[in-house]
Amino acid sequence: MTQNDDEAVMLITGGSRGIGAATAQLAARGGWRVMLSYRHDRQAADQVVSSIVAAGGRASAVQADVGREQDVLAMFGTLDAQGGRLGALVNNAGIVAPAARVDAFDLARIERVFRTNVIGSFLCAREAVRRMSSRHGGRGGAIVNLSSVAARLGSPAEYVDYAASKGAIDTMTVGLAKEVATEGIRVNAVRPGLILTEIHASGGDAGRVERLLGQVPMRRAGSADEVAQSIVWLCSPEAGYVTGAVLDVGGGR
Repeated sequence: MTQNDDEAVMLITGGSRGIGAATAQLAARGGWRVMLSYRHDRQAADQVVSSIVAAGGRASAVQADVGREQDVLAMFGTLDAQGGRLGALVNNAGIVAPAARVDAFDLARIERVFRTNVIGSFLCAREAVRRMSSRHGGRGGAIVNLSSVAARLGSPAEYVDYAASKGAIDTMTVGLAKEVATEGIRVNAVRPGLILTEIHASGGDAGRVERLLGQVPMRRAGSADEVAQSIVWLCSPEAGYVTGAVLDVGGGR
């Protein structure tokens, strides 16, 4: 799963922890130059960058809230200023709110989840297409969106808003893939299941993975590294005829 363009940059949103950090590490080992974004935790982002550089890779970090258009524009502007060519975008940044029923949601919660998970992904995809598409003078590339098996399951009494936001990502992936298929851009999604990352704790349910393992046919949780393998492959030349795919990485759930 190597990439063979020394100038190509993989931009990973939310790359300071979890699946994003694992993807950055794996991509760098495969020859990608990596730029990762973070919203608040600069120390964690710097640690990922330092680890990549210490291993001989190339990486940088930039602060950006993908739900804010000005932050997205500044992030891509930084990428442009650093030189190189955007070869891949991984729309990984995402949030989940504490578990609750829909009848307990307030407007602020719904807007917050959709602004990061959906609007942020659209804004980043827009800027990536403007740089990658042959229609705009680009040389092509790959976009991988992070969905969730919640898009299929609905997450009742937990995170219906999060699940719905990931359903939107699935639809966006299929539509955008068809829209830019003749312009050198492949667009795919990865749909993780129960993965051992910090997102469960951030949603107020640190023990969620262990509690739901009985629903997973493989009877174990996945790792961030296992999800990263699928993401990096979809960005690689080996996946050159794959577009519009939504790949489940959920242990059969």
